[in-house]
Amino acid sequence: MSENNGMFIRVDIEKSINQDSELCKLLVESCPVDIFALGEDDQLTTVAENLDECTLCDICTDAAPDQVRIVKLYRE
Repeated sequence: MSENNGMFIRVDIEKSINQDSELCKLLVESCPVDIFALGEDDQLTTVAENLDECTLCDICTDAAPDQVRIVKLYRE
């Protein structure tokens, strides 16, 4: 699992997600604040400078519930 930290959230991505290129493309295209991108070899990555723009909309976690997790780094 790769972890990418922002100030307010952390995005955990299971490496196995990269076996499903259509799901990776869906995540990139559907995120309203462009947190996801396709990096080298079409591997799903995050755009570090966009992490703290996350609206917690759950589009990514609904599409890939066992492979993408948004962790809040602050207390509610």
